[in-house]
Amino acid sequence: MITQKMKYALKALLVLADEAARERPEPLTIEEIARRSATPKRFLEHILLEVRNAGIITSIRGRSGGYLLLKRPVEIQITELLRLIDGPIAPLPCLSRNYYQRCEDCADEAACRIRKVFAEVFWSYLLIIESLTLEDMAASPRVAAQVMGP
Repeated sequence: MITQKMKYALKALLVLADEAARERPEPLTIEEIARRSATPKRFLEHILLEVRNAGIITSIRGRSGGYLLLKRPVEIQITELLRLIDGPIAPLPCLSRNYYQRCEDCADEAACRIRKVFAEVFWSYLLIIESLTLEDMAASPRVAAQVMGP
């Protein structure tokens, strides 16, 4: 399950992706992003700072400043965003690629039936989610609606 914070991040990035698709994209203020994404401004400030620090978006200062995508939507993997905003995505710490930790109560990972079952489910999930980019979400209202909810 993704967090509300992740939903806000995706909504804001979809607004920026829509702007990037225009013939002459312009920087969007945080107020404008909040308005277009129906997201509270107070949450967006922190989220956009994290995303900017990760090199996904850039901010431009000044009167006509705001936020723009730094990467093309096709280069922004949803798993990159999930890990950035929500942290590990594996259901068990012993299955995580980036945040691996041995389970404290596990004597033998190779024989662990819980790990085995969740590994099969998780790898199937990863095959799908790792292929998904911001471009896919921006291009497909149906996919975006499934992730974003009604």
